[in-house]
Order: sequence, then structure tokens, then C-alpha cells
Amino acid sequence: MTLRLGLLGVMCGILCGCGNLPEPYAPPTQRPFFEAPPEAARILNMADADVESHFVRDISAELQGNTWRWTGKRPTIRLHLNSNQKLVYSIDFAIAESTFQQTGPVTLSLFVNDHLLGSFRYASPGRQRVEKPVPAEWLEPDENATLAAEIDKVWTPPPPGGTPLGFILIALGLEQRELERK
Repeated sequence: MTLRLGLLGVMCGILCGCGNLPEPYAPPTQRPFFEAPPEAARILNMADADVESHFVRDISAELQGNTWRWTGKRPTIRLHLNSNQKLVYSIDFAIAESTFQQTGPVTLSLFVNDHLLGSFRYASPGRQRVEKPVPAEWLEPDENATLAAEIDKVWTPPPPGGTPLGFILIALGLEQRELERK
């Protein structure tokens, strides 16, 4: 009986050792973690989660209507650029009817790193969008750039007074693209 148990144990050992194991193979080639290419520029929507980290001056911290903010005389933002090629200054804004009744026609001047990019006169309130190509020599790749939009007249609340209001800012920034000729 011990012989049978011994033989049975040996046969079980042999049978367990015979298995269909896969052939060994090399591990797959390791690829680096995917990272999206850095943007050359960015349009800041006033509702973006990180937008306030780009503010330099004259933009209200209070988001209105989940999309826009009041500005002062010269709202300014700072953006980090990876390129200075084919950049278009883009601003989406509105001139409020309530402030326009007091100021009348206004002129909005656009600046990139304190260079005057252009001035635009508005004889009526309403929503506006301006896009204008930026000369490459005004910007340095891999550096910060400042963008500003200065209104010539702000509305100052009557006494006891409050914060002077310029215009409604919806979005401001730079896009990397060719501007279509009209």
C-alpha cells in the first residue's frame, strides 16, 4: 500500500509538472507618457477656473452671469507663450448700455507688451469682437506677454462713489493661426 501511495504521489508530481505554459516573450516596448503639445497661446474666457492667475490689473474678481467680468480703465492679463509666430490678439467684450448713457462714444485701444496694436471707436453699446494679428517681433518665445485693452472713458458711480467701470470682458488672449483676409 505504501508502494501504491508512493507511486501515486510520483505520478501526481509528474502530471502537475506537465503543463502548457506560454512561451517566454519580451515585454512590450515602453512608451513615454503622452503629453499634449504646449499651446503657443491661449484665449482666457472669464469663466475659466484658472483665469484669475493671469490677471495683472483692472479686472473684477467677481464673475457675472457665469461668463463675464467688469473691467476698469486698462484691464491687463499675462500669458506664457511658447511661440511668437502667427499670433492673433482676440478680445470678446461688450459696452454696457448703462455706462454708455453716461460716457457716450468710447475708444478701445489694444496693447501687446505696451505696444499699441490698434484703436477702435464705438458709437453705440453692444457686444463686440476684435481680432488683429500681432507682429512677431513684439513677443519672445518661451516668455510671458502682457495684453491690455484700454478704454478712453470709464463710468464712475455717483457719490459716495464706487469702482469706476470700463466695459464687460468676456474673453481675451492670443490664438496661433492665420487671420483670414476680408
